[in-house]
Amino acid sequence: MQLRAGPGVRAHAEAVVRSTLSSPTCSACLRAVAVASPLHDRRPPSRVFFHSTRRRSSAWAAAVSVAGNMVTNAITRAKGDMPTIDPLHMMAKEMKFLTGNIRKLLGSGHPSLDRAAKYYTQAEGKHVRPLIVLLMSRATSQCPKAPQRQQATLHASAAIDTSISPLSVLSDFNPSATTTEAADSAASSETDILPSQRRLAEIAELIHTASLLHDDVIDHSVSRRGSPSANLEFGNKMAVLAGDFLLGRASVALARLRHAEVVELLATVIANLVEGEFMQLKNTERDEKNPRWSEETLAYYLQKTYLKTASLISKSCRAAALLGGADAATVEAAYSYGKNLGLAFQLVDDMLDYTRSEQELGKPAGADLELGLATAPLLFAWKTMPELGALVGRKFENEGDVARARDLVMQSQGIEQTRALAEDYVAQAIEAIRPFPDSDAKDGLIEMAVKTLKRQK
Repeated sequence: MQLRAGPGVRAHAEAVVRSTLSSPTCSACLRAVAVASPLHDRRPPSRVFFHSTRRRSSAWAAAVSVAGNMVTNAITRAKGDMPTIDPLHMMAKEMKFLTGNIRKLLGSGHPSLDRAAKYYTQAEGKHVRPLIVLLMSRATSQCPKAPQRQQATLHASAAIDTSISPLSVLSDFNPSATTTEAADSAASSETDILPSQRRLAEIAELIHTASLLHDDVIDHSVSRRGSPSANLEFGNKMAVLAGDFLLGRASVALARLRHAEVVELLATVIANLVEGEFMQLKNTERDEKNPRWSEETLAYYLQKTYLKTASLISKSCRAAALLGGADAATVEAAYSYGKNLGLAFQLVDDMLDYTRSEQELGKPAGADLELGLATAPLLFAWKTMPELGALVGRKFENEGDVARARDLVMQSQGIEQTRALAEDYVAQAIEAIRPFPDSDAKDGLIEMAVKTLKRQK
């Protein structure tokens, strides 16, 4: 059975792989990726960051330099010589109330469920997804509008806390929903971020947190954000139920936005997360015992990465533009930014699993290999080290397999090639929002893309 990420995603992934890996000659590395094409004429860029030879250091340095220059040029073109900004500081007023509002959405009359559902909201998380949604909401507020979307926009923001069905029918007791904070009125005074967009940011974080609860059970995790994981603290059953509860409350909040297309987008994200998890059960599409490297292997990985990581970011960005009544070109640009940023984010995450310690990451390092997962650094290494095939086929389950696989990756250019591909995606993300009017929020989105490459955990 072939799980599909959505229209064009599979084809795009295969195009990425073909263009990334098709040129065996090192001279091809000198071709820069064009990132200035108009939004209406986007073509898969020519990515040639891979070499069929084991090591050709001078040409490889040129390839990495090209990738780095793409990002630098895109940033320079978009924001000139402006100093580095802090997106979190820029959105501090909005982010200040995010966790409190999420906890209000999660209130339960059952004390044990209440504690488990709110457990991951207690730790100091990065809140990357809601921050991106809020920045995109503010950045697109100055973009052209689509008149036919204006009515849906007003409708979506009118009554986000009002039930559609009678409360007696819903039978959903949430003691936190009856409390109010002065912060709500202060935040709602901001005219460039609508109440519906603010709620969308909270919904995105709920879906993400639910996925963490479920993933930690599946992966038998023991820590999350430097604290015991929920499955360790409450047990697997309670952690799964808490994740289900988060998805339920997210779905209710989503329905109350009263915007059919946004509901469809975010509901599909939940399905994508499950599909991606099923794809992750296999390292290759055919799941052979002794597979051989092929371009389809990396395409399979990129499709899985879209489903598990990029789907939520890209569709949340698209939904933010829709809720703001933006025109079609802006909506597509918001989606493209989120898709490319999400892919880059996961590539960097996979790279950090090889390069950072458990203390630095706040979760076990080297967990991917221990779980039998072949991620981008290993897949790139596998091209020039065929002996990795047998290890991939048995999912590194024999004694010494994990250490052997890690050593081979570290001897290869796998990590460097993963970073080069991440840089390419970041450049595409920045280029997608180039037509947006200049604003602090646009600069914040650019900075979020650049910070994705620089992050250490």
